[in-house]
Amino acid sequence: MVNRTPRTPITPQETADRLAIRELFDAYAHCADRRDAKGQQSLFTTNTKFSVFMAGPGSEPSYVLTGAESLAPVFADLNKYDATTHFNGQQTVTFTAEGKATGESYTIAHHLYKEGGKRKIMVASLRYLDVFEKVGDLWFFAERELVLDWAEVRDCAAE
Repeated sequence: MVNRTPRTPITPQETADRLAIRELFDAYAHCADRRDAKGQQSLFTTNTKFSVFMAGPGSEPSYVLTGAESLAPVFADLNKYDATTHFNGQQTVTFTAEGKATGESYTIAHHLYKEGGKRKIMVASLRYLDVFEKVGDLWFFAERELVLDWAEVRDCAAE
């Protein structure tokens, strides 16, 4: 059962922080689709932790990276696709302390590529489990877990 409580009025600062965290989430997808690895890296704290769970929820991480500089090869790996489109969906955010928050966000990612001379598309349902940190006036990912819930590969129509 979903735990819902009545909403109390929020401050203008909380509204601004929620919007900034949503924009951070969207900036990550935008940079991914534009192959802007440096832009993606800039969204993380220097000592960030990034874990990927390709075998889904409850599995061991496929890999864990520590530090923003270690993220470059992961983001550059998107270059193997001809195109990607990430559609961001719902997001929950909980403020845990001053300048700290956690959240869960959903994304449907489309990855277009060629294999054996045929166009294919891999569609993946992703969830991100995040720890956010506010540094100065900006929010960053302090920790990010990417969880693959499911993926499907399909043939595409000819170009």
